[in-house]
Amino acid sequence: MADKIHVTASKDYDVIIGAGILPETGKIVREILPQAGKVLIVSDTNVAPLYMKTVKDSLASSGFEAFEYVFEAGERSKNIDSIAGMWDLMAKEGFTRADAVAALGGGVAGDMGGFAAATFLRGISVIQIPTSLLAMVDSSIGGKTGIDLPVAKNQVGAFHQPSVVIEDTDCLKTLSPDLFTEGMGEVIKYAFIMDLPLYDLLRKTADEGKAAELASDTDMLTSVIKSCVADKAYVIANDEFDTGLRQILNFGHTVGHVIESRSDFSLPHGVCVAKGMGIVTDAAVKAGTCDPQEAAKMKDLIEAFGLPSSDGITAQDAVDGAMNDKKKRGDTLSLVVVNKIGKAEIVKVTSGEYLEFLEKGLN
Repeated sequence: MADKIHVTASKDYDVIIGAGILPETGKIVREILPQAGKVLIVSDTNVAPLYMKTVKDSLASSGFEAFEYVFEAGERSKNIDSIAGMWDLMAKEGFTRADAVAALGGGVAGDMGGFAAATFLRGISVIQIPTSLLAMVDSSIGGKTGIDLPVAKNQVGAFHQPSVVIEDTDCLKTLSPDLFTEGMGEVIKYAFIMDLPLYDLLRKTADEGKAAELASDTDMLTSVIKSCVADKAYVIANDEFDTGLRQILNFGHTVGHVIESRSDFSLPHGVCVAKGMGIVTDAAVKAGTCDPQEAAKMKDLIEAFGLPSSDGITAQDAVDGAMNDKKKRGDTLSLVVVNKIGKAEIVKVTSGEYLEFLEKGLN
C-alpha cells in the first residue's frame, strides 16, 4: 500500500510513496489531470531503457497520448539546448495548456522537465517521477526547476510546483551503489538540519555496521524516505519561495555547488554536498560556534555512509564561485551552519566574512 504525504504550497499536491506503483502512473495522473490529453515523458539514456515503457504504457492505458524526450545522462545535458528540444517537440505535437510533462529520472530530469513545463505556453502541469534516492528525498519536491550556465549551477529556472510526485521505491533496486551513496548526502543533510530522530536512526544503522545494507532494507529505506519528504514538505509549507526557512536546505550546498562546477560536473551532486557540509562544519569549529565533539559526530556519520567530508578547494575559489550563487542577495550571502545536530542556523555574511570563515575550515 502506498503512503501519501501532502505538500501545502501555492498549488497543493501529494507525494505518493510505495513499492510497485510505477504501473499505476496513468491512473494517478488521470485522476489529477482529467482534461489532459498529451504527456511528454522527459528522461535520460540511463533511466529510459529501464522505465520508459512501463510509464508510457500506463499513460496510454489511461487514454493519454505519450511522447518521449530522452537526453544524454549527466549534468552536462542540463542546458538551454535540451529545454529547447522539449519545447520544439511539444510545439510540433500540438500540446496545449491542458497537457503535461512527466519528469522520469533523477535530479537532472526533474529539474529540466519541470523547467520545460514551467515555461512552455507560460506554464503547463508537471508530474515528477523520481527514480533516484536523491530525487526522491529532495529535488522532486518543492517546485525548484532549472538549468545550469557555464559559470554556475542552477542559474536559470523557475518555481513550478508539480501536480503530483510518484515515488516507486522499487526503482531504487536498479541504482548503482555509487548513485545510492550520492543520495545519502541529501538524506544526512536532513538529519543534521532538522531531524534528530532521523540522525539517531542513521547513527544506529552505522553503529551496527549496517550502513551498506540500507539500500537493500526496503522497510528501513521507505521510513528514511518518508522522513525526508515530510521534512521538506514542512519547509515548503512555511517558505515556498526560499526567502527564509527554506534556505536551511542549502546546508553544504554553497560550497558544494562550487566544487561540483569546478569538476565540470564530473563529481556527483550528493558527494559535493557532503564535502560542503564537512568543510562548513570544520569552519564552525574553528570559529568557536560548534563543539568539536558535535562536529566529529557529524563528519563520522558522513563518512560512515561512504561519503567524503573534505575537499582540496581553496577558500578563495569557494568564495569566488559563491558570488555567482543564486542564494546571494546583493552583497550578502546566506551561510547555513549546524552548530548542534538537528538545528540549522542562517547567518548573513559578506564575501569578506565568508572568506574569513572558510579559511578556518580549509586550513
